[in-house]
Amino acid sequence: MSDGETLRSLAFRRERESAWRELEDLLERVKQAGLPGLEPGELARLPVLHRAAASSLSVARAISLDRNLLDYLEGLTSRSYFAVYGTHEGLGRALRGFVTAFPREVRRIAPHVALSAAVLLAGVALGMVLTTNDLELYSLFVDPAMAGGRDPTATTEALRETLEHVPSESDMLTTFAAFLFDHNSRIAMACFTLGFAAGLPVILLLLVNGMALGGMSALFQVRGLGVEWWAWILPHGVTELLAIVLCGAAGLRLGQSLVFPGRRTRLANLMHHGRQVAVVVAGSVVLLFLAALLEGFFRQLIHDLPTKYAVAAATTVLWLVYFTRVGRRVEGRTS
Repeated sequence: MSDGETLRSLAFRRERESAWRELEDLLERVKQAGLPGLEPGELARLPVLHRAAASSLSVARAISLDRNLLDYLEGLTSRSYFAVYGTHEGLGRALRGFVTAFPREVRRIAPHVALSAAVLLAGVALGMVLTTNDLELYSLFVDPAMAGGRDPTATTEALRETLEHVPSESDMLTTFAAFLFDHNSRIAMACFTLGFAAGLPVILLLLVNGMALGGMSALFQVRGLGVEWWAWILPHGVTELLAIVLCGAAGLRLGQSLVFPGRRTRLANLMHHGRQVAVVVAGSVVLLFLAALLEGFFRQLIHDLPTKYAVAAATTVLWLVYFTRVGRRVEGRTS
């Protein structure tokens, strides 16, 4: 670089360096304490300094100043760009946002949730009635892999043992919980994705899975183990079935958006509602994970019937309050 170019770079730096240093100081404070660490005046100053630094970089490139100065300005403007325009939402805040967004989106599809729940419960009732009247129909409703030996050929004592068996090693509980989470997640995801086929397969899948639960319930009821069975199934089942119902509701909402697109095109309507129900599906996966923990650990270790029913009642109240009350304040502000 010639002496003239060097002097030009030095003059360019002297004219603007104080603003660059000020911007550097603000960025360092943002790095340490975030934007809340700045005073109101400094917050207003930050975008002004960023634009000034970006302008300096543009001029420096145009008049071909030295490479070191260009590198410095590029780094400075990159940092200030993310400070001004990037996301500043921490993990904790993002989780809090999701916790309130999940029930809000569920309330938006409340009619679909009601329909999904009604279909699933209708399947349970149908499976119970048919199996109670004819145990030979059991194999039509319940997959042998899912039954795990709980079928009409088993003795009453054998069925009782399946409700009271305690695995001898904790890693077996972990494996069991992982299996249940995978199995239940597949059902829930199928309920959601089948919504793309106008929603009708969703209803069929909910009905079939409800009949499977009804068939198994009828078997234990007939053998005089109804109280033990529901104590075994409800502590995790309230959360698990809720997740499946919500995924079914999300699938039904997608199906409706395809069949009745309104003023939008079908693709645009699908994208619009798909973003909304995606929150419901993500929350349902969390519910399935919690249900798997209850099923794989708590249910296998706690055998006191009153405690099991108390947990089932507590989870019912918890989810009822959560989905009816959480996020209401945000909805009010939005309105």
